[in-house]
Amino acid sequence: GDWDFWTDWKDRRLWVTVLPIMGITFPAAVQAVLWWRYRIAFGATLCVLGLLFGEWVNRYFNFWGWTYFPINFVFPSQLIPGAIVLDVVLLVSNSMQLTAVVGGLGFGLLFYPGNWPVMAPLHLPVEYNGMMMTLADLSGYHYVRTGMPEYIRMVEKGTLRTFGKDVAP
Repeated sequence: GDWDFWTDWKDRRLWVTVLPIMGITFPAAVQAVLWWRYRIAFGATLCVLGLLFGEWVNRYFNFWGWTYFPINFVFPSQLIPGAIVLDVVLLVSNSMQLTAVVGGLGFGLLFYPGNWPVMAPLHLPVEYNGMMMTLADLSGYHYVRTGMPEYIRMVEKGTLRTFGKDVAP
């Protein structure tokens, strides 16, 4: 979804909760099928690598090739560390139930730390025209998307962090 497209929309609360929950469905399904039929324990990693390749092709041709958004403004999230943990738990435990509980927990908990190396530079504070904002919000301020409503685009009072005063439930 949109939480994974834009660096200024990679929200501190919703992005780290919604994306791992939605992102584990296909890797878990591929892992289950490959393990059940062939006893191959790298299904989640294989699925995530295919997803990552498809997302990079999408980001390069659609966002850079068509609209000239900088590629560091639309990079996909890193799901590889969580997928590796999911596969390692299945390989070591040989149990789908333990993999669902422990591996799924590891997949979700490793999502945000796995994205720190690419997200950390974008969370640096900058001052722009007397306003304090992050570098991601500043780049979102300069590269305005055409279909975005103005109440979402307000810098540091919006960007899916708030609708009004507080975070939307």
